[in-house]
Amino acid sequence: MKALQFLKTGDLSALQLVDLPMPVPAVGEVLVQVKAAGLNPSDVKNVLGRFSYTTLPRVPGRDFAGVVVEGPQALIGQEVWGTGKELGFTGDGSHAQYLTLPADGVALKPAHLSFAQAASLGVPYTTAWDALERSLVKDGTRLLVIGANGAVGSAAIALAKIRGAQVLAAVRRPEQAEALRARGFDAIVLDKPEDLAASVNGVFPGGAEVIFDTTGFWLPAAVAALATFGRIAIIAAPVDGHVQLPALALYRKGGSVVGINSLLYGTVACARMLEQFGRFFDEGLLALPSGLRESPLADGPARYAEVNQGSSEKVILLP
Repeated sequence: MKALQFLKTGDLSALQLVDLPMPVPAVGEVLVQVKAAGLNPSDVKNVLGRFSYTTLPRVPGRDFAGVVVEGPQALIGQEVWGTGKELGFTGDGSHAQYLTLPADGVALKPAHLSFAQAASLGVPYTTAWDALERSLVKDGTRLLVIGANGAVGSAAIALAKIRGAQVLAAVRRPEQAEALRARGFDAIVLDKPEDLAASVNGVFPGGAEVIFDTTGFWLPAAVAALATFGRIAIIAAPVDGHVQLPALALYRKGGSVVGINSLLYGTVACARMLEQFGRFFDEGLLALPSGLRESPLADGPARYAEVNQGSSEKVILLP
């Protein structure tokens, strides 16, 4: 089969299109013919050596959608999708024509999603779902999402709306805020960090019960915008990994910080998440992804380079 593979880390030039033997599923596993695979920033960082636990040589790629061709009889021929921490790190991932993983590590693909659409959702949607679950977002929760125009932020506001939360989206540019308002969301424009609390209190008197910062830069300012006993969920940090946290203000509010890391969940756990929110696409409650850039697997190294250079396009590799 054709696959992208790297033998060393630290340089994207290590990623090559190669011929590899077809993987053979073990007992309890499935062999999936990959129809589409998402390219995430973490895949690029993996090749660059940012994850110490990655073993080599390795085929990268976390997100996929495809068809089961070997495995338990009930799954053969089924259209499935999946993601998980093993893929591309300690086991070969989805940027290949075929992939093996536990039979419980795939979920049936929602019928309304194409293979490419399904492959675009794994990491951002499981990350957003986990953030909402672990920060206890439910019906009526006053939720602020900072960076609501990004992949994870967009997923978070859509999923939170289904849960019945009161959603406030925070973005950098006025045109982004207008686009969100046109979709029925309250939105504010981020400016100076010291102004965030006033902006939030103008919509949520007393502050937001949950603040989800998808950017890594607004944690200190978020404390002032937080309601009593509120929760701040974070998925990112500055390059050096450190922020100045106003601890006095945080504990006086009874507040807490929740770290969200999708790489804590294996394929089996992720499959259960996909099952929980995947049905919303078939029920018409979640919008179908659009604006995807579909690219042949052979052009994968070039797409990796573009993502590394800051491209915001959602790339789907087609094996």
